[in-house]
Amino acid sequence: MKRLHIHLKTNDLNRSIAFYSAMFGEGPARVEKDYAKWLLDDPRAHISVSTHGGTPGFDHAGVSIETKDALDETAGRLRAEGAALFAEEETTCCYAQSNKYWVEDPQGARWELFQTFADSETYGAEPDRTLAPAAAQSANETATPAACCEPAR
Repeated sequence: MKRLHIHLKTNDLNRSIAFYSAMFGEGPARVEKDYAKWLLDDPRAHISVSTHGGTPGFDHAGVSIETKDALDETAGRLRAEGAALFAEEETTCCYAQSNKYWVEDPQGARWELFQTFADSETYGAEPDRTLAPAAAQSANETATPAACCEPAR
């Protein structure tokens, strides 16, 4: 069995454990004073690359979720943890039509949680790198995203 490995650095291990346990729906397999590890069978990996967007390199991590109900359940666990989520419904991005949520972990790493329901002939809108108005942001509510693969900020 192969698993995607992503290592993220944190300055608050306990907050990160709570956040990722909410995202994955289970606690870590191992916890040390400076380390936590999840060995997940679900989700499997989905890797993509594109020439769209800003600076080359790591852009965001994501979890592809099979159903809208499971997507909303994951978002609910993160909301309960106090995470701010940015929702997109029936959006076109990366040659797919999807429902998605964007969320940042305690260190600001961006995560895209998405449920794809159809293919698309187009990639989607190019990202608008401008910031969303502060009035559109709230601690636990949704906001209009900037564009494909780029959540509102």
